[in-house]
Amino acid sequence: MRLIIVGTGSMARHHAQHFAKIRGVKIVGCVDIFPELATAFAKDFNIPRTFATVEDAIVWGKFDSAANVTTDLAHYPTTMALLTAGKHVLCEKPLATNYAHALEMTEAAEKAGLVGMVNLSYRNVPEIHKMHQMVTSGAIGDVKHVEASYLQSWLTGTHWGDWRTESRWLWRLSENHGSKGVIGDVGIHILDFASYGAGTDVTRLFGRLKTFHKAPDDKIGEYTLDANDSFAGTLEFENGAIGVIHASRFATGYANTLRVRVFGDKGAIEIQNGSDGTWLRACKGAKDINSQTWRPVTAKPVPMNYKRFVDAVRAGQTMEPSFRRAADLQRILDASFETERLRGELAVAD
Repeated sequence: MRLIIVGTGSMARHHAQHFAKIRGVKIVGCVDIFPELATAFAKDFNIPRTFATVEDAIVWGKFDSAANVTTDLAHYPTTMALLTAGKHVLCEKPLATNYAHALEMTEAAEKAGLVGMVNLSYRNVPEIHKMHQMVTSGAIGDVKHVEASYLQSWLTGTHWGDWRTESRWLWRLSENHGSKGVIGDVGIHILDFASYGAGTDVTRLFGRLKTFHKAPDDKIGEYTLDANDSFAGTLEFENGAIGVIHASRFATGYANTLRVRVFGDKGAIEIQNGSDGTWLRACKGAKDINSQTWRPVTAKPVPMNYKRFVDAVRAGQTMEPSFRRAADLQRILDASFETERLRGELAVAD
């Protein structure tokens, strides 16, 4: 399989490293609007060709698939160009910056019979698949309540660098630079984690978004710091359960931690994934429920999204997480902004 990588930022390095380990995959080119970045990236990963635009790569044409690791705002035009050229695409999350574009991308891939998948990276965590299997098999009974959070602290610490001086963080705080804030950056992960783990989709949402003052005039250089920093919301799920969800970049002490708790009428299960590892545990069965005893649950390894994408291309069949799944999540993200504007609950499913 001949692959190009579109965008050569920090996340692109992860793509290059993982794809290079998959037998039969050859990275044949990389794309970046900054030639010096493309050249350095190509040198680091022994990539034979560089291009300034996706269109230039398409004119060359000697590739089958692409990993789209551009900024959020560029996902739609670059992916649509690749799909029109008949190329399979693994796109970084979020798929687009609005549901209309995400749906258009989804339908374009499906109509063309192309593989369209999204790198929802926490689907690489084995424990979330085990949670999904246990919940959907009835291990904790009917789900009644879900609690989910995604906590980061890079706005209060320098463990990942200094956001006040580094463009790789500043763009994430600026809507003009394509950011949808914490809800677009990590909110999509926790929405997927929560709904997939609970085995049921979100149907209604009431949420609040908040942008905090962080610099004089809320600007640093060319960056206007207007993207949301924190999100909190209440959810209703397709199966009738309700839940709470929140995400923040001001969660001091939590560099990068996701947590989901699913409570049923016959037990409960919870997962935490963070810099110190992942654990999954359950409280089920009359004895443990009555004694409030939680027991660890083990999970078998699962293929990473990179391998799943390669397998999907070889099989000619899209696997999860798909464009369709990402579009459904985008509809919820869009509703998050609208419910903040209206200060009222919204339906997010047909």
